[in-house]
Amino acid sequence: MKKTTTSLPMLAGLLLAGGTALAQPSTYPRNGVYDQRPGLYAFTHATLYADYQTRLEDATLVIRDGKIEAVGPGAKVKIPAGAVVQDLKGKFVYPGFVDVYTAYGVPETKAPERRGRRDAGPQFDSQKAGAYDWNQAVHPEVNAADLFKVNADAAAAYRALGFGAVLTQQADGIMRGTGALVTLNTERKENEVILLDKAAAALSFDKGTSTQDYPGSLMGSIALLRQTYLDAAWNKRNPRREQNLSLQALTTQKTLPAIFQVRDKLSAIRADRVGDEAGVQYIIKGRGDEYQRLDELKATGATFVVPLDFPEAYNVEDVYDARRIPLEDLKHWELAPANAARLAQAGVPFAITAADLKDKKKFLPNLRKAGQYGLSETAALRALTDTPARLLRAQDQVGALRPGLVANFVVCSAHLLADDNVLLDNWVQGERYQLSTVPADYRGVYTLQIGKQPEGRFLIQGKPEAPELKIVPAAGDTIRGTLAVASDLTTIVFNPKDKIDKGKKPSTTPGAPAPGEGATRLSGYYAQEGRTFQGEGLLADGTPVKWVARRQEEATRAARLDTAKAKPAPALGALMYPFAAYGRAAMPAQTTTLIKNATVWTSETAGKLENTDVLLENGKISRVGKNLALPKGGRSIDGTGKHLAPGIIDEHSHLAISEGVNEGTQSVTSEVRIGDVIDPEDVGIYRDLAGGVVAAQLLHGSANPIGGSRR
Repeated sequence: MKKTTTSLPMLAGLLLAGGTALAQPSTYPRNGVYDQRPGLYAFTHATLYADYQTRLEDATLVIRDGKIEAVGPGAKVKIPAGAVVQDLKGKFVYPGFVDVYTAYGVPETKAPERRGRRDAGPQFDSQKAGAYDWNQAVHPEVNAADLFKVNADAAAAYRALGFGAVLTQQADGIMRGTGALVTLNTERKENEVILLDKAAAALSFDKGTSTQDYPGSLMGSIALLRQTYLDAAWNKRNPRREQNLSLQALTTQKTLPAIFQVRDKLSAIRADRVGDEAGVQYIIKGRGDEYQRLDELKATGATFVVPLDFPEAYNVEDVYDARRIPLEDLKHWELAPANAARLAQAGVPFAITAADLKDKKKFLPNLRKAGQYGLSETAALRALTDTPARLLRAQDQVGALRPGLVANFVVCSAHLLADDNVLLDNWVQGERYQLSTVPADYRGVYTLQIGKQPEGRFLIQGKPEAPELKIVPAAGDTIRGTLAVASDLTTIVFNPKDKIDKGKKPSTTPGAPAPGEGATRLSGYYAQEGRTFQGEGLLADGTPVKWVARRQEEATRAARLDTAKAKPAPALGALMYPFAAYGRAAMPAQTTTLIKNATVWTSETAGKLENTDVLLENGKISRVGKNLALPKGGRSIDGTGKHLAPGIIDEHSHLAISEGVNEGTQSVTSEVRIGDVIDPEDVGIYRDLAGGVVAAQLLHGSANPIGGSRR
């Protein structure tokens, strides 16, 4: 008894020590027994892309517990004992895609009701309770990680496109708070799928659901952004003067990547100017029209997030309908699919997003379309993996296939941009999500031996799901036939009289005789190991035979290469500036010009000068006088009988101002700047030029006692 009592504490101590040595799966309690299987898999014989530029043939990938354990050529990777092995011969493996602009799992915001009566007048102050910013459109304190909830349906929609991780944010307001990087695994809870709880800050020029009147214009939004940065800097210098939780949150976010959503290429330039003043280099989420201002956007130094939302073709069969479609809309339809390719060619870094697509199923077809318009597979893969991962500083977790990274990868039937590529599986954090299956691919060139007949060939072409069969006898013309494969059982039917040169179509019913008076029927099975068809059959005259068809690898490979030839990129029209009717393909060249024998109105003490020459050099008036010599290489314009006067200056104009000339929500808005909202593509500029106006002072309207700075 004494020995028993002394051994129990020792046993308890051993159990306690063993318990603390076990790996703890989570701090979240579970009602039941934990399933701690390691999730150990090995994928062999794959064509694998370790990153966007590193392709490995006959590669092996080992994953354990949702992480990549090993990757490399099959001969160099040891498969651990107990691993579930999958043979991916003939398949392609890519890193899981990353989308940096989504609202996955975050609730949509709704505008709050205004307090008091609806006709109570303007709302000048914020209605948000707490020590937050004075403006409801500014809420950097919002964190998507606090709102995020796994959404099975939304995750499945993104996984079907190849995405394994996304940045999610609450896309509402001017300063929107932080986004979280999460995986699209729906077998785990929120605490396990969030990779970075504060991965990036989010901004825009859109006030969103704010019920506050200010800002009421684009120039007001820009001014509010600019002022908020200044206020945050003041708040940081004077921490005891004011407790503004919004500004404190903004200060902590200055070290995060900042993603700025814009409406078009001009707003991208505006956003970059705001960022330059605040010392922030924005990542700019655009609208797919970046190709229209490539040089200026490249000069921003920004990385762009571009959608693949291409316009549908317009119906222009009716001439009256066609006349209603602006030329710029037709040009954008023509050139939009080339946007990503032109960014890549110009050396502008970019990531690709599924955002803006109302039908997400168009993402992969549009990605292939971008490839047809010049986007290389390497550039596409980089924009879907490496670039977004680096933008979020998460390249140590996603965007590639390296030991230690999250096991996010996509298994494809062919090259990423191939027309017949099918996404088979999407593995997210080591969890398999089967997307689709493809029929076995029997296409190729086979030797064919039927009984004692001389050896011939048959060719299987077309699509894997609808193979087309052609029989090539040892002597004679090519014959049409039908092929039906159910599991491994094979039926081949052909009529020796149904020669292709007769132009007859093959039977569309599997197993039915080919056209003609008699048919040869071959039945058997397909052996995957030897890649052969074999079995027994009946000739057209009823003679029983044995037959075998062996696939020739080299011939098959050549046939596949022949069917996968790259299509030439579509011929595209020239880009025009401005991007509107009558735009130019290039800026007009500035040349030395001599205007001779004009009546010159000097608008000075010299008055009117008859039969006088005016020489223009480097954009300025160089000389005024008689009988001036034309410099070498210049051009001459005969001004005889014509009058030459200084260009008109419009002292007060609202020309070329985008989205309103006033910030009319407050009586004093000295903080806004007309220069922030100039639209250089306004057709009014060119109409004014045609009327003799060469300069204009752009001013605010009469809505405010102080409207802001002019341009």
